[in-house]
Amino acid sequence: MANIYDGAFRTILNDCRKLIIPVINEIFGETYTGEEEIQFFPNEHFIDQQDEADKERITDTNFTVFGKIPKKYHIECESSYPDGKITIRLFEYDTQIALDEGEVTEETLTVTFPNTAVLYLRTYQKTPDKMKYVIVTPGGTVKYDIPIMKVQKYSLDDIFEKGLLMLIPFYIFSHEKSFPEYNSNEQKLAELKAEYQEILERLDELEQQGVIGAFEKRTIIELSGDVIKEIAQKYENVQKGVGDMMSGALIETEARTILNQGIKQGITQGKSQGISETKKQTALKLLKRGKLTVEEIAEDTGLSVAEVEQLAGLQTV
Repeated sequence: MANIYDGAFRTILNDCRKLIIPVINEIFGETYTGEEEIQFFPNEHFIDQQDEADKERITDTNFTVFGKIPKKYHIECESSYPDGKITIRLFEYDTQIALDEGEVTEETLTVTFPNTAVLYLRTYQKTPDKMKYVIVTPGGTVKYDIPIMKVQKYSLDDIFEKGLLMLIPFYIFSHEKSFPEYNSNEQKLAELKAEYQEILERLDELEQQGVIGAFEKRTIIELSGDVIKEIAQKYENVQKGVGDMMSGALIETEARTILNQGIKQGITQGKSQGISETKKQTALKLLKRGKLTVEEIAEDTGLSVAEVEQLAGLQTV
């Protein structure tokens, strides 16, 4: 189960990397503008074992933000109960990340540890506000805090006002304890669906304003649907109610993007025939996917129902 959430976290970070900047600002108190270059490094690390094969460790993130001063970051996404083991894993990761880029000059080893934080999807009574490293060395003791971001702490207004769009796929965790009620109470489920309708509308607004692109919006919606499908496995009404809403929005977004791109291409070529052909190609793609009715495809593409039906007939020949 955790792999689904880790995968969603890595996907949105790698595919929509600019969305990490507001999260970094929130966690570490930075003032990045979002225009900084971000460079990612391999997530796979091998931990040396004296009497056994090396252990492979895969970090959720390992990247550098090139602001006025380049800074390396390491953020882990966690959904399990805090048991102390994650602190050990974090230190293993951080040590290996530091060693990977360590420098030796005249027998002097210099290693730089990354700025590390944990994104907790679930918050328990035992979940701390921060972790801590205390490293006792012959030359003195080094200690510093590892900040924790608790997703369930952030309301929808917080997420959109602070630009924490990367948290949207995991917003459903804030409602997890209420799944039994949503599943049996249509009114409560309707309230949850209204929240997700608001999310979709606000994402549309951000796209129209140019804050995010169609690809970022599509990725957020798609990953939100994946997480909902996973977390609400035992609650059919929640899965269908909210999950289907996100799937529908995803199909609509994809159709609109394909159509807009085609129309733009047709206009560039200066051929109205090109626009018409693009609409037909869009309709054919949507017919092939089999997700929409003929009437819905006609409405989305601007073709007539008869034209779509004719295309559907050609497709089956």
